[in-house]
Amino acid sequence: MEAGQILVGVVGKTNVGKSTFFSAATEVPVQVENRPFVTIEPNIGVAYVRKRCAHVELGLPKCDPVNSVCIDGWRFIPVKMIDVAGLVPGAHQGRGLGNKFLDDIRKADVLLLVVDASGSTDPEGLPAKPGTYDPVEEARMIIREIDEWMYQNVARDWDKFARRVDTGGVHDVPGAIAQRLSGFGVTRTHVAEALEATGLGDKKLSTWSGDELRGFLKAVRERSSPIVIVANKVDIPGAEENVKRLKEAFPGTPVVPASAMAELLLRRAAKAGAIKYIPGDPDFEVVDESRLDSKARKALEIIRERVLKPWKGTGVIQALNTAVFDVLGMIVVYPVEDASKFTDRNGRVLPDAILIPRGSSPRDLAYRIHTDLGNTFLYAINAKTKQRVGETYQLRDGDVIKIVAAAAKG
Repeated sequence: MEAGQILVGVVGKTNVGKSTFFSAATEVPVQVENRPFVTIEPNIGVAYVRKRCAHVELGLPKCDPVNSVCIDGWRFIPVKMIDVAGLVPGAHQGRGLGNKFLDDIRKADVLLLVVDASGSTDPEGLPAKPGTYDPVEEARMIIREIDEWMYQNVARDWDKFARRVDTGGVHDVPGAIAQRLSGFGVTRTHVAEALEATGLGDKKLSTWSGDELRGFLKAVRERSSPIVIVANKVDIPGAEENVKRLKEAFPGTPVVPASAMAELLLRRAAKAGAIKYIPGDPDFEVVDESRLDSKARKALEIIRERVLKPWKGTGVIQALNTAVFDVLGMIVVYPVEDASKFTDRNGRVLPDAILIPRGSSPRDLAYRIHTDLGNTFLYAINAKTKQRVGETYQLRDGDVIKIVAAAAKG
């Protein structure tokens, strides 16, 4: 993935609440002065994952966030989110806005597949009676369309590519395949793991059957753009049973129950000053009754009874956290310049919260901050323990790190 920029793709049929999910995830209930990404395309927004802020553990009265937001001790760290055109069956053949949809998710690091857990939209996305359609088959259809689109894109000139690799004395076959698939955000590691998983590593590429190529590309996609299923509309009767069925049908894929509409209404009510609600909380508190009419009060009570109480949240933040922390394996690290005061050069406490892959080293963090800092890296100081650590140290979630580098020459 591009350094510092995680891209989360929101995919699904039309009319399942996909765009509502996008709106809910990107609507912030507080004023954000420093937008983390300056240029945002119309279908790209900024969503936030949620972690307990390090200032709470350190016993500090507050922090001074610059690249993120802190609300009541919860740090919200930005990620890019793309909401793509809704899918219909046959999208990989160009039906609907299929080709545009699939091109838009080409570089997504993880996909949130929003399905209608109530079963109230047909395969074309038209409204239907709840329980009429199967969300399990809906999820399978979307995944099938994505994988078939990737296969058709690659299969067009695969034979020519495979012969060139097999007869051209290529020593790094995974590297060559990764270069061929680089437009899909695929790395050599993804390819090597997929070759091992499918048992195709010892076979010449030109001998692969169409089904073997399909299976290999599916294994690659599962690693380059893994999926989290968002079981939306859980407030509608009958959805709970479908959530169980989705979990049974996709045992290796996280399934997160959600109500995107509930999250959107809660965030807007919080922004209007009517309630206190921190995104991801299991409940809210009414703070100004005068800002709520009878319709709004009833809606909030329904949200509490049908969504928050049974599911312990709306699922929007939970889905993002699952995608970024559990599936992508990211952790949060706080770089500082003063290890004793936990501040930057301007005296701001824990200004930046950086998402970085689990297993990263302090040098990796230095490169994330600036290339020159990585190149001149000497060692780091763990500000929590005050210990000096080298580049063999594996960063841990919540670490506060001071990078020590050699003075720049010239």
